[in-house]
Amino acid sequence: MNSLTTTLPAPPRVSRGFGRDVGKGVWLVAGLIAAFLLLFLLLPVGTVIYSAFVTELGQPTFGHFLNFFGQTLFRESFVNSLQVSVLSVFFASVIAIPLAYLTVRFDFRGATVIQTLGVLPLIMPPFVGAVALQLIFGRSGSLNLVLNDWFGITLPIMDGLTGVVFVESLHYFPFILLNLVASLRNIDGAMEESALSFGCTGFRLFRRVIFPLAMPGYLAGASLVFVKVFDDLGTPLVLGVTNMLAPQAYLRITSVGVDDPLGYVISVIMICFSILALWLAARVMKGRDYSTLQKGGNSLQRRTLTPGMSLLAYGWILAVLLVVLSPHIGILLMSIAKVWSFSVLPEAWTLQHYSTAFNEAGGMIGNTLLYCGLAAGLDVILGTAIAYLILRTRLPARQWLDWAASAGLAIPGLVLAIGYLRLFKGLEIPFTGTLVTASWVMLMLAYAVRRLPYALRSCYAALQQVHISLEESAQSLGASRLSTIRRIVVPLMAGGILAGFVTSFITAAVELSATILLTSSESNAPMSYGIYLFMQSPAGRGPGAAMGVIAVAVVALGTYLSHWVVERNASRASARHAQP
Repeated sequence: MNSLTTTLPAPPRVSRGFGRDVGKGVWLVAGLIAAFLLLFLLLPVGTVIYSAFVTELGQPTFGHFLNFFGQTLFRESFVNSLQVSVLSVFFASVIAIPLAYLTVRFDFRGATVIQTLGVLPLIMPPFVGAVALQLIFGRSGSLNLVLNDWFGITLPIMDGLTGVVFVESLHYFPFILLNLVASLRNIDGAMEESALSFGCTGFRLFRRVIFPLAMPGYLAGASLVFVKVFDDLGTPLVLGVTNMLAPQAYLRITSVGVDDPLGYVISVIMICFSILALWLAARVMKGRDYSTLQKGGNSLQRRTLTPGMSLLAYGWILAVLLVVLSPHIGILLMSIAKVWSFSVLPEAWTLQHYSTAFNEAGGMIGNTLLYCGLAAGLDVILGTAIAYLILRTRLPARQWLDWAASAGLAIPGLVLAIGYLRLFKGLEIPFTGTLVTASWVMLMLAYAVRRLPYALRSCYAALQQVHISLEESAQSLGASRLSTIRRIVVPLMAGGILAGFVTSFITAAVELSATILLTSSESNAPMSYGIYLFMQSPAGRGPGAAMGVIAVAVVALGTYLSHWVVERNASRASARHAQP
């Protein structure tokens, strides 16, 4: 995850005699990839940026931005989005930093289970968790009902922007947790021992030595949290908060139309701040040395907590996990609750919601599998091809393909969808009479473009582990480049390709920002859109929760299968290397 905020490392030098000549096939593949990225990423985003700086007659202007900042609502939305994003990063850090440090630094029983449970929020759409959290922490939720009965007080946890920060912090803190755990594990334990020998202990040791060395991982996760929160559309809409940038962009485009310049101004601001967050994370680390002399073999030594400290640590972690997993608990209870209103727990139970979900939204489940499956398949094909061009050829300016593909990470889904609506406005699919923007293909392509960076990194890492001598040997025996790729490279990359496929699939399955704008009818809608529609009315929240549980189950199963296959391939590889 750490590498998600930066471009890929410089490709290793291609050995002599391999990939020296850039054949027609290489140029053709590179051209097709460049054309895809140009048509479905660069041009739509460029159209959005262009539309924000020109008048209706095509004359350059800054008047749209002056109009934007001249209106109180838009200034308020801009400030609110910044505040929510920064506060979400802060509270996500409060959750993730102690959790990562305790489970890596100390001899903790169940550390792996704790870290696994800490990642679960990522597999649930945040807007689904927002509804569940309202039932638990809202004004009339379970917690406030108990507090009112016992102490006569209520806590405004889910009110307005506070509720948005609460939901976003709980949902996105795993980005920091995953990156920080990886960084902490790579710290050379000798540096800690040196600090201890000079009397640096306790919190001072963490503040002066350990955390600064883990800073790359923390900044990578924090920048991702900022970008994701700044981009999120579903959570504010579900909570009824519209005075933020993403909801305002959505409302302007859907109410005024795709010709509204203020919608494009908001989109440009969202792009700029997303890129700025990723750039700042890289900039802070630039020129500083975080490397250690040893890795893995002499990592931070696990230390034993005293009984008192152990009790406090386990108590804190249990309380944190209970809050973190409350959306999952709430959505599960909601999916089987017949009546749940103004009560601590549901008053009656039923499985009818699941029947309704399958009967009324069975097509949406199939659509999700189709769209996300095609998008993930396209991602691993493009990711494998780009990784091969970078690592195995001497194609001029091949690094630009990586930069262009990675740009999707900094482009909000809402902005990409607006770009598609603007760029392909009025175009029809040949021989069908169907508008391009009304086709489910646009939605699938939006999923693919936004998830391509994830698949690219998995494929790149997998190809790095395939020694080039294997390909050279095959070609020296007369195998063509295509045959070598098909019979040697791709099979050896299978684990990384599968990991990239599953990562793209599960993240696309919970996408709402692009989905809500590009879905033209319920017959073409995926599950995320169906869940959002159900959640709009109290009567539909039961079936919506059932669909949410199904979505979480699908994503969790896919995640488990990917880990299982990758670990099995790694075990087989280790066994082969161990053979004499």
